Amino acid sequence: MAYGPDDPRSGLATAPARSAEPNAPAQYVDFSAEEPDEVSAHGSRTWWVRGQNFALAYTHARAGEILDRADQPDEYVVLFPQDTAAAKLTAGTQETAVEGAAMVVVPAGGSRVEIGADTAVVRLFSAASPDLLARCRNHAAYAEPHANVAPFAPWPEPVDGQALRVYPVAEHPYAPGRFGRLFRCSTFMVNLFDPDLGPRDPAKLSPHHHDDFEQCSLAVDGRYVHHIRNPWTPDMADWREDEHVHVGSPSVAIIPPPSVHTSQSVSQVRNQLIDIFCPPRHDFSAKDGWVINAAEYPVPS
Repeated sequence: MAYGPDDPRSGLATAPARSAEPNAPAQYVDFSAEEPDEVSAHGSRTWWVRGQNFALAYTHARAGEILDRADQPDEYVVLFPQDTAAAKLTAGTQETAVEGAAMVVVPAGGSRVEIGADTAVVRLFSAASPDLLARCRNHAAYAEPHANVAPFAPWPEPVDGQALRVYPVAEHPYAPGRFGRLFRCSTFMVNLFDPDLGPRDPAKLSPHHHDDFEQCSLAVDGRYVHHIRNPWTPDMADWREDEHVHVGSPSVAIIPPPSVHTSQSVSQVRNQLIDIFCPPRHDFSAKDGWVINAAEYPVPS
């Protein structure tokens, strides 16, 4: 790990070195340059991308759109990255409203998201929904499971039972010593970063790797360069050149383990990234105070 001394992640416990299988290539989908996978009758446009353990749907939703899900087997996440978001969510007999940027955890079963104003909506579903994995444009990349990624295993249910849970970004500002704005549920961990107003200092990047889980980096504003260095194995045929991939927003980078990686914002105005992990991360969860809603969701014993 190569974190600066002022980076909260510099205190993370490191796992012992292990022998890895040849890693899969990183994947990049720049929605700003790609046609959507679905266009609804209402005019909403949706792109579907997956990792090994999850499916992500990014929707430019029009006011009046309804995004529903029947017989969902486990909790899923709805993200509203824009401050102008307005929506009503229903799950069973529960109903809640969202105004502004927020993360919502939706319980298993039937649910619907009614969009009140044109906005971006991100839905995250675990590998327990194979029908949604199959919708994803990169589904063929996981015809065989990637050897370095641990299989999906859900974390424990919330202590007070499944429910619609809304976490408005404005109510959870950054805190000293904490890394970003972290939430988790039984299926996902999400880090909702504040926007960077200008490019990242190239002298203060944070190259690091993960042993056995993918990172999904969702750019919702600005422009980024994803820097990836693939590990060497004894077989030179597995080696790859370093990557420095420029993407706009919205876009997704799926970063495989154990690649060394760091993301550099480069827009002169506003850049914003959301990091997504499925299932939640143990190392972040072990840091006292990092996960804002930790009291609601137990760590596996």
